[in-house]
Amino acid sequence: MADKPEILETRTVAQSQLFRVEAVDLRFSNGTEVTFERMRGSGRVGAVIIVPVASDGTLKLIREYGVGTERYELGLPKGRVEPGEDMLAAANREIMEEIGYAAERLTPLRALSLAPGYFGHRTQVVLAEGLYPDPAPGDEPEPLEVVDWPLADLEALVFEDEFSEGRSIAALYLARDFLRRRDEGGGTPP
Repeated sequence: MADKPEILETRTVAQSQLFRVEAVDLRFSNGTEVTFERMRGSGRVGAVIIVPVASDGTLKLIREYGVGTERYELGLPKGRVEPGEDMLAAANREIMEEIGYAAERLTPLRALSLAPGYFGHRTQVVLAEGLYPDPAPGDEPEPLEVVDWPLADLEALVFEDEFSEGRSIAALYLARDFLRRRDEGGGTPP
């Protein structure tokens, strides 16, 4: 594998409240120089996406408005980790706010990136089990609809038109495979 490219210069070319667009001048090990653009976040710690699974194998999904797609989308609870907040505490807080449940067990599965050629942001997938009612006020502009869906029917969910977010789809497959492996006595992935 070649050495990582050398960063010659980084400059901000646009900025909003949420993102900063940077131009990054690079020199690759073969001498080629190029400029790439990347989006940088606001400097927040990160984000979590939670797979809440009830004791009967039912997923707790949410339906909320997505301004990017201009429609209501079905997906998993998610949110940012606040500065100084533990990632698992953030996951529990988010499900309390979004689905009205807390979890007895929270298991981090893995971090996912989204378009690593443009974004440095990573979202931690967390499996939430042992759910019990414990609602908390959230910051959503309207109440979220909680939708129960059997994890055993994952394939049908993935083809639902309103279930389109890539992080939610990947998180569900990770959780399903983790649970299957654990339940079959194969241990848990590293």
